Amino acid sequence: MKNKNKLSENLIEGIFLILGLITVGCVLLITVYLIITGIPAIKKIGLIDFLFGTTWASTASEPAYGILPFILTSIYGTAGAIVLGVPVGFFTAVYLSKLASKQVRFVMEHAVSLLAGIPSVVYGLVGMLILVPGIRTLFDIPDGASLLAAIIVLAVMILPSIIKVSMTALEAVPKEYEDASLALGATPVETYFRVTVPAAKSGISAAVVLGVGRAIGEAMAVMMVSGNVPNMPSLFQSVRFLTTAVASEMAYSSGLQREALFSIALVLFFFIMLINATLNFFLKQNKKG
Repeated sequence: MKNKNKLSENLIEGIFLILGLITVGCVLLITVYLIITGIPAIKKIGLIDFLFGTTWASTASEPAYGILPFILTSIYGTAGAIVLGVPVGFFTAVYLSKLASKQVRFVMEHAVSLLAGIPSVVYGLVGMLILVPGIRTLFDIPDGASLLAAIIVLAVMILPSIIKVSMTALEAVPKEYEDASLALGATPVETYFRVTVPAAKSGISAAVVLGVGRAIGEAMAVMMVSGNVPNMPSLFQSVRFLTTAVASEMAYSSGLQREALFSIALVLFFFIMLINATLNFFLKQNKKG
């Protein structure tokens, strides 16, 4: 019997090991492919001109391949979405996990799950039909398709990830922590924010990392509400993100233009890796502290 159990455990461990190696292999394969396809264009254009050039005119008679507007737009758009989305998602998670009644929690949890299941193109369509005209009317500008519209859409799209993961982290904190705080005379709200939240900070930080990944990688919804014009980023001006730059031109690209799009994908890949590595570094520092 023991031999059978040990054999089963070894088999399961072997399956998990194989699946893990497949995952790592896929990441390495994508990395190698992007490097091989992205480096040639950077060599032809020049690293400085490519990364810090302010003009993108890939179909002009004298083409220019500067992606600084795309990089800055992605940074500003992601930062704006995090600034708007993280506080809303965090406080919603605290409310649902600790303060809401069973009926309210039941309804809101299903609403959050529904929000997570909505396709990106639907977010983009609603933003294009409601948000963009609303911004145009509210701020009296020629076109509401702008960086602001993209930030708002991204902030809404990252809410489900932040809320769900944060709730899981908050609910995993042992009840004894809260009981001890309440026994010392702290109010429930003080207990939740001074005891429960600090204890769950690693899980909440993971929720923020997921939100950042969702915001950086989104293409379709952003393309529909941002105007998709390669301008330097401005809050009320049409802009283009790194993701939308690749998605909008890949279908008809050829030659150096196509190679440059793969180079943009390579920059986006390393950009995401850098952000994840930075966030993981700070998370480890917090754990050591």
